[in-house]
Amino acid sequence: MAYFPRLVTLPLALVVLGACKDTSAGPAGATVAAAVAASGPLPLIDMGASTYKGFPGLLYPGSNTMPADHHDAGLAAAHRVVPRDVNGNASATGRYVLLSIGMSNTTQEFCSQSGALPCDPWTFMGQAAADASVNHTTLRIVNGAKGGQDAGTWDQPADLNYDRVRDEVLAPQGLSERQVEIAWVKEANKVPTVSLPDTGADAYRLERQLGDITRALRTRYPNLRQVFFTSRIYAGYATTAENPEPYAYESGFSVKWIVQAQIDQVRSGGVVDPRAGNLDYRAGSPWIAWGPYPWANGLTPRSDGLTWARSDFVSDGTHPSQAGEQKVGTILLNFFKNTDVTRCWFLAGQSC
Repeated sequence: MAYFPRLVTLPLALVVLGACKDTSAGPAGATVAAAVAASGPLPLIDMGASTYKGFPGLLYPGSNTMPADHHDAGLAAAHRVVPRDVNGNASATGRYVLLSIGMSNTTQEFCSQSGALPCDPWTFMGQAAADASVNHTTLRIVNGAKGGQDAGTWDQPADLNYDRVRDEVLAPQGLSERQVEIAWVKEANKVPTVSLPDTGADAYRLERQLGDITRALRTRYPNLRQVFFTSRIYAGYATTAENPEPYAYESGFSVKWIVQAQIDQVRSGGVVDPRAGNLDYRAGSPWIAWGPYPWANGLTPRSDGLTWARSDFVSDGTHPSQAGEQKVGTILLNFFKNTDVTRCWFLAGQSC
């Protein structure tokens, strides 16, 4: 069983293995430490009380389960997803958009390498289009991701990517920015060079950018309600410096920290995380959470069985092959179908 927000059961795994260190005393701790040394890092979902270079794992604070208060806020955000006309007015004949934001891996897994319609049938959008249980009436799934567009090309509302999505992706489909109400974000940076625990680590830089992306999204899409973040897939087969390990693994901490920053800010009464920035969903920010978590340590099975084979990647060992695209596409489809903060607007015949 994969680890996702509350009340989720998925047939395919989605997590990450990270170099972990067990900090507990005694024989059990020694056993975990020996296993880590032999097999490499543990996925965030499998870390338990262990740490990676001193950083605790698990998807949410102390757990893989979304905290009840954040879950309830997510449900409230889902209830505000309604069909709208192109001017953003609620309309029974309108549409709401689930939009992907990100880089090459994102567009490959969501739709196709080129992003052109129709999407490849094995990707998320291709599978969703063929699934009769998906809402094909008021929901529109739109791919905004594009190859080469790393986190720095999305972190300001004036970035050209947003104009591209408006003019070249949404408008040709008769849609507007005011109809975008949900976003799936999967981002990274090109050629990272500093790993944790260095204070200048790329994972910290990515966390800051994810906060900026959240605010940029809200500026461009005023009716945005929910944002789901996914970290990178395994990069242990990488043959280039574009985004190898441990950076693919450490991007999971960037997502963990940005989600936790929103949870902590609301719980504290408004104390803003200095790196993540203001993310208060009570004051205009969209509600954010983990999407699927797809990292696993190569052929070493996660607790839910997920592995990544060399055949899941093309020659550079970084971008997914058709097999890898299908794997993530299926996991993402199952996430939206089975998560209770999404299925009410994602599935046909459901109501938020």
